[in-house]
Amino acid sequence: MAILEAPPPEKSRGRGGRAVRTVGELLITAGLVVLLFVVYELYVTDLFSAEKQASATAGLDQDWAQGRELHSDLIDGKAFAKLYIPSFGADYHFTIQEGTDAAALEVGPGHYKGTALPGEPGNFAVAGHRVGKGSPFNDLDLLSSCDAIVVETQSDFFVYRVLPHSDELANWATGKGKQPQCAKVSTLRTDAPGGGPYGQTVGREVVSPDQGDVVAPVPHQPADALPAAQQVALLTLTTCHPQFSDKQRLIVHAVLTNQFPKTPGATYAQLLQAIGGA
Repeated sequence: MAILEAPPPEKSRGRGGRAVRTVGELLITAGLVVLLFVVYELYVTDLFSAEKQASATAGLDQDWAQGRELHSDLIDGKAFAKLYIPSFGADYHFTIQEGTDAAALEVGPGHYKGTALPGEPGNFAVAGHRVGKGSPFNDLDLLSSCDAIVVETQSDFFVYRVLPHSDELANWATGKGKQPQCAKVSTLRTDAPGGGPYGQTVGREVVSPDQGDVVAPVPHQPADALPAAQQVALLTLTTCHPQFSDKQRLIVHAVLTNQFPKTPGATYAQLLQAIGGA
């Protein structure tokens, strides 16, 4: 009976093979770490923020029900208004906190301290995350000119509408500007050189992170460019751009078109009927 010989051992691949294997293992580990981080940012932080947002909303509702005045005495990190965007669906609503630090933005959109309050002349500016932590401004790039953005305070509903986009300016009066929802939306341009103080203000723009003048009382102008009495009442929303990156900022500018004092029992649904939906 023949005896089968054991196969010869494989030749060692040497240091090069071990190095390749080690690098491969490190890459797999790094990939898993990145995947876990993405899951955490996209889903886990959303859950945490949803809880904080619900708590902030409940606290704000309680303050309003008890008649506590919040409009003129804002407290860092405390909710003072609500934000609705009808074109994002009836269930889209967030409380707005005072401040734009990390803690405030984990709860929801945050008001840039020192900018105008809702309905006031100047620029009521609000920041929000685009990905993770509730993602309140994830779809900000989908807003079209004249889309409504509603801010609710203790006493009023303020309706802002997105300004014309840069490619709509030239034909605004004879084009989209003739649509019913755009009746109170203009380009804000004058016959002055460069279009006047608001000559650089459009409904949507992408800027670098250091371009803080987008939230100035008159966007892209010095703070004293116009006296307060001559300033338009604007709303500015800011978020990171593109998605999953903070290299730039996506900016949406809107102008105040309506103010509805709240009556007992007034609801957001009733407001939508009054303004004809989005």
